Amino acid sequence: MKQVLIIFLMASLAWAGDVSRKGTTGADQLLIPVGARSIATGGAFLSNTTGVEAIYFNPAGLDLANNSEAMFSYMSYIADMNITYFAAGANFGELGSVGISYKGLDFGDIPVTTLDAPDGNGATYSPAFFTVGLTYAKKVTDRVAIGVNAKMIHEGIMNTAANGFAVDFGVQYRFPQNLSMGVAVKNIGSNMKYDGQDLQVKTQIPGSNPNSALGSFAPVTEEFQLPSYFEMSLAYDYRFNEANNILVGSSFRNNNAGEDNIVFGMEYDFSKMFFVRAGYDMLLQNADQSIYGLAMGAGVNYNFTDGISMSLDYAYRDVQDFPTPNHIFTLKLGLQ
Repeated sequence: MKQVLIIFLMASLAWAGDVSRKGTTGADQLLIPVGARSIATGGAFLSNTTGVEAIYFNPAGLDLANNSEAMFSYMSYIADMNITYFAAGANFGELGSVGISYKGLDFGDIPVTTLDAPDGNGATYSPAFFTVGLTYAKKVTDRVAIGVNAKMIHEGIMNTAANGFAVDFGVQYRFPQNLSMGVAVKNIGSNMKYDGQDLQVKTQIPGSNPNSALGSFAPVTEEFQLPSYFEMSLAYDYRFNEANNILVGSSFRNNNAGEDNIVFGMEYDFSKMFFVRAGYDMLLQNADQSIYGLAMGAGVNYNFTDGISMSLDYAYRDVQDFPTPNHIFTLKLGLQ
């Protein structure tokens, strides 16, 4: 165990985010987290998040829930945008677990502006940004679980759109003494490029007769990469007694187009029914430019006698330089 930890620590210190590539990737909707529990703890529990909430953070955890689950989450994001997330997973015993997920952004109605009507022509539109995923995970041994999440990314603005495909890989490992480690590689996939008829412009052809027909021109759009990153997490689960338990963890992220960051998280639970959570997110470079910082939340969980469980979680996340924070609500149902 010590050798493994030393190797990962040395590798983490050797990596550094590429700050010079800021703004060179697109599809940043992939970086928006989901799930009130994980957001409240800063995403620090990459190593032991289980069930459908693990699909986004580390797909290996999907099979460790040992049951079937469904999850619905709603986030009041920034600039009047809202995030809706739905996921469902089924456990097939020795065959592993399969899950599906959907994350969509709601931008509201935006006025249509043109060269002739810069203040709006009375019409409105709403961009369609969403991600659809298919996940498979399997518990290889009593300590090791692996998972993969394949997803399709769509960004559409009226009649112009960009589509892409990406894959997430994850591993979770349980050490003795309640220590766990998780590793995930996220958003490895194809470049994306905008295309569509709204990019076409009709204008006079240079050098042509003034009475000739207008020409149709379309700009050549540039491809952009996905915001991929590597993430590693450690967590320790300490039980005071049968009723009181505390979980602490930290996660390091190596970004391909920005500063690296590290998060810390804590969760206290009473009898696995009532939960209090907190987390903190910080950049390893240019820390004063960090958008997010403190997060906190709470949750309740209840197990019914017929094998059905239900949990309701809430998270609050502060957002720098924005007048309103993020508010996240998540409802999960489990079936044994």
